[in-house]
Amino acid sequence: MSESFTVTARDGAARAGVLRTAHGEVQTPAFMPVGTKGTVKSVDPDELRELGAQVVLGNSYHLHFRPGEELIADLGGLHAFMGWDGAILTDSGGFQVFSLRDTLLATDDDGVTFRSVYDGQEERFTPELAARVQELLGSDIAMCLDICSPAGVSRPELEEAVRRTTAWAERQRDLPRSPGQLRFAITQGSLDGELRARSSADLVALDFDGYAIGGLSVGEHREPMFDATTEAAALLPEEKPRYFMGIGDPEGVLEVIARGVDMFDCVLPTRTARTGSALTSEGRLNLRNARFARDDRPLDESCSCPVCSRFSRAYVRHLVNQQEILGLRLLSLHNLRFLLDLVAAARRAIERGEFLTWKDEALRSTKGAGS
Repeated sequence: MSESFTVTARDGAARAGVLRTAHGEVQTPAFMPVGTKGTVKSVDPDELRELGAQVVLGNSYHLHFRPGEELIADLGGLHAFMGWDGAILTDSGGFQVFSLRDTLLATDDDGVTFRSVYDGQEERFTPELAARVQELLGSDIAMCLDICSPAGVSRPELEEAVRRTTAWAERQRDLPRSPGQLRFAITQGSLDGELRARSSADLVALDFDGYAIGGLSVGEHREPMFDATTEAAALLPEEKPRYFMGIGDPEGVLEVIARGVDMFDCVLPTRTARTGSALTSEGRLNLRNARFARDDRPLDESCSCPVCSRFSRAYVRHLVNQQEILGLRLLSLHNLRFLLDLVAAARRAIERGEFLTWKDEALRSTKGAGS
């Protein structure tokens, strides 16, 4: 049994559990709001707590360049810097390096060379640097540097990405950490079952604190992605937490939970808010639409968030169309609460042994929310 993670209930492949971190326990399944640069856009830490967030994600790439991990460490670490006393997961920066392909210069067995998106200067990431950055940030969960290949790459390129990801994880495995910091490896292989199995077996043998399913939700079609998730989750240890990187729409979240995933993150709730849209039990609502101009109902009549208990659709639409910052803030608060409540309800359904029935009903009621 893992000292940091316990599965407390199962319903089919779906799991409820407890992840113990240096900054408190996290009830899983858990959605992690994304705080790329040390902040979940427009939402303060107290509001995050009130919405039900237990763990947030910070971006090592961006924090490394602005303001720098040394400065953050001097000011007490990332928790103190951003005023958040809950758990923090930091990614390694690998996704940013490899997704910003216009800035990518070269990849070799030692690391990756690229141009910074901030000033165009040539920079280099290695597993050692990724570990050091996250050690100084003081996050509760640190991710290994990996190569995240986009959908559709050739098999030789994918095979090389899997090989290097494993080799880099092996180098990062026993490097120094901040007190209590957990370290997760990231499996790769895209939709290739053989390569995913190879990646998983090699990384599981290294005995990390947890494992992420990487290289999915990067452009492939949904059904093959879900099928690959079923296979990928089954390859990972029962007693370790499983993290699907980069999914946050209601359908996607519930489908990966059904396949045995414990943690996930995405910018979708706040990015959707900045387009003027709300996630609701009726589906996704575009508040810019004229049909909401006189609508005095809350964004979601089944939601008890501070926005829905006080403001009307008509008012939020007015704010959005007048480009008032409050409108985007209110939508961000609501969308985060909607997704956090959905995941909390999924946990309760797993504990009751009714997850699959509940999931089907939830997906029917939120039809269109992921469109």
